[in-house]
Amino acid sequence: MIIEVKNLSYKAGEKTILSDINFSLKAGGFYIVLGRNGSGKTTLLKSLSKSIIIEDKKVFINNEDINNYSPKRLAKQLSIVPQHTEFLFDFSAFQIVMMGRMPYQKLLQTDSSKDFEIVKESMQSTNTWHLRNQSIKQLSGGELQRVIIARALTQKTPIILLDEPISNLDIKHQFEIMELLKKINNERQTTIFLILHDLNLASRYAHNIIAIKDGEVFGQGTPENIISCDLVRSVFGMECQVSKDPLFGTPHCVPFGRGRCIVPEIREALGS
Repeated sequence: MIIEVKNLSYKAGEKTILSDINFSLKAGGFYIVLGRNGSGKTTLLKSLSKSIIIEDKKVFINNEDINNYSPKRLAKQLSIVPQHTEFLFDFSAFQIVMMGRMPYQKLLQTDSSKDFEIVKESMQSTNTWHLRNQSIKQLSGGELQRVIIARALTQKTPIILLDEPISNLDIKHQFEIMELLKKINNERQTTIFLILHDLNLASRYAHNIIAIKDGEVFGQGTPENIISCDLVRSVFGMECQVSKDPLFGTPHCVPFGRGRCIVPEIREALGS
């Protein structure tokens, strides 16, 4: 297992955010985390990236306690695409992506030709090379996300963690980002760990889904095994209809509030 989480709990003051979390990730898998706002998803991702302080022997990378990793060594194992990215200075897209090479550079070392080639390759694979001279502040939401993913690729890490990378994008850019992540996963065998809200996108792209409810793992499994009316009802507080997507063969969920179902047979069955 490339990542193992064992009995992980986390408190913010007196409030319990995560409680006895257990799961493992296989190398090369595409994992998507689902859950309501405030369920602990982002705190879980921060635990995996050592962005918050956690107890020893709770998170392991390649069978080693994450707390044994130095920041530079950890940056060679996993890269992060945050939900919101803000820059105080007016960097070019190329400069932002080049920052991904920092874990491999010594103090005051200048960018090498190898660094340049890795950055170029990463930007070409994310269709951002043509943006290399543009200011990061002038990019659209979709362009910025691709640039940040390109930066993650330049770190050459076997794991990429992403916190809701499509939440503020229109539907076209959402699919572009998801297809890009699928390509990275397939071609580079990079382990993807992604927080998402869209159940149908999760069902279409994930090898494995982890559902979080109130800081606990409600369930984990393949989309076929976990996407169900019970999941939607228990985790999201909604009724739904789940059927097989005719194009992709994956579970397709149509959620609705109790009493609002427009399908007479379902409305009658619910007594609404």
